Amino acid sequence: MQIAENAVVRFHYEVKQQDGEVVDSSRDEQHPVAYLHGHNNIMPALEQALAGKAAGETLSVTLAPEDAYGEYQEGAEQRVSLKHLSGADKWQPGMLALVHTEHGQRQVLIKKVGKFMATVDLNHPLAGKTLTFDLEVIDVREATAEEIEHGHAHGEGGHHHH
Repeated sequence: MQIAENAVVRFHYEVKQQDGEVVDSSRDEQHPVAYLHGHNNIMPALEQALAGKAAGETLSVTLAPEDAYGEYQEGAEQRVSLKHLSGADKWQPGMLALVHTEHGQRQVLIKKVGKFMATVDLNHPLAGKTLTFDLEVIDVREATAEEIEHGHAHGEGGHHHH
């Protein structure tokens, strides 16, 4: 089966910067990622590249910043109370932290640390970078009516309802 609207796709990915450094990989987590095609579950440019592919196929897609994590926004800094940061006990500039926002968790880069507050960079750590995504399609199947209704894949690698 080929990847098309309402197909559930499981794939492994590896993300590399232009210098070849691997910055993210699904193989670290053992399980491939699952998504429902045509429902904005992944970056649109990756979804376009995966359309028409089948299980066992591999592809490499290089995305400009605007198609990946966006351009780097100068001055996108904010002061945040240390109690809102999670990921470590003691913070230092250059560390990545998770901040809880009204839009869910967000990864930020620590710029400065004070006694009670930290200055963080709100840009995604990979913002402004051209990235290459090496993808391997593991399997493709028809989505269930429930998955289509919910707008995402269920089961291993996908969304779990508890």
